Amino acid sequence: MKLDLGLSESQEMLKRTALEFMSRDAPKNVVQALQDTDTGCTPELWQKMVGLGWTGIIVPEEYGGTANTLTSAGVLLEVLGTGPLPGALFSSSILGSSIIIEASSEEQKQQVLSAIADGKTVMALAMTEPNFSWEPDAIQTKATRNNGGFIISGVKLFAYDAGAATHIIVVAGIDKGIGLFLVDREAEGLTVKRLPGYLAGQTFEVKLDSVKVEESALLGGSADNWSALERAISRSIPVLCAYKVGGCQALVDMTIQYSRMRVQFGQLIGRFQRVQDMIIEMVDQLDAARWTTYECLWKLDTDRPATESVHMAKAVTSKAYWEAATLAHRVFSGVSYSKEHPASFHTRASRSLYHYLGDPAYHRRQLARCLTGL
Repeated sequence: MKLDLGLSESQEMLKRTALEFMSRDAPKNVVQALQDTDTGCTPELWQKMVGLGWTGIIVPEEYGGTANTLTSAGVLLEVLGTGPLPGALFSSSILGSSIIIEASSEEQKQQVLSAIADGKTVMALAMTEPNFSWEPDAIQTKATRNNGGFIISGVKLFAYDAGAATHIIVVAGIDKGIGLFLVDREAEGLTVKRLPGYLAGQTFEVKLDSVKVEESALLGGSADNWSALERAISRSIPVLCAYKVGGCQALVDMTIQYSRMRVQFGQLIGRFQRVQDMIIEMVDQLDAARWTTYECLWKLDTDRPATESVHMAKAVTSKAYWEAATLAHRVFSGVSYSKEHPASFHTRASRSLYHYLGDPAYHRRQLARCLTGL
């Protein structure tokens, strides 16, 4: 099968529906207001997404989802990224669903996936810690066996969308391996606190102070589930990249429009070569992000080897989104530094998402290992 990055009829329909949703239900003023909330979404907005089937977009049909391809999920997230619309759709319906699919027992899948698809359960991953790393040897949170259950203690930092979650997937050391625990947000001893800072985005500290969970909270009943977590993250990364592609596209569009309206020194600023150079660089970054992302999604959907492509896509899109936001500020100049300006929305998102699921340096190292076998 040859490489085909064109959208199918159903994907085009999904894209149109998402664009209408953003125009009608998530305009600029709504996105701005949601950025300062802990959930990143209102109950009404979440229910609309549930009604559209988006919360179960990659959940298999036998568990109540719509079983769409990852490319279809990418098409949806790309449109939401134009906002950029915050909220737990990626964390719960993409990453959370993928972890449950890869790491859980059949009984757990039956219970959890249907609840995710219905929007009743909202998931968040709590993995990184104060020593911030995406490697297993950095996990210091411990789960100890106790009377047929477990006691979990530790601190997680930069847990994305934990403020919106009803349940948190906690990565913890157990015995000599790494286990994944599904912990109720209301569990005694578990506290969730939003991290301060304008560029922190929807990131939270999750503190577990001797949190008691049942044996059934251990996903798959396995004390060595790291490989399943890696598979889930790898399948989720290109969908997150599509969200960033949407952000890049929005920045390019608004910057070109501004260059055709703003007059300085007696002419449109778009006529100045330096402004043209910056816009061209933005387009280059956008193209690199788009093609690496959708090639990766295509490979995953067609069961082709995609490990290198996942690392490439994440490294390229994180840098592209960061650079596109920076260049947009240079073209817009002072007005774009206002919190009310849409360019600032993307600056905030591009910075907080830069390290999420691994920053470019991390993924370049992983790519080098894949290519060299070291």
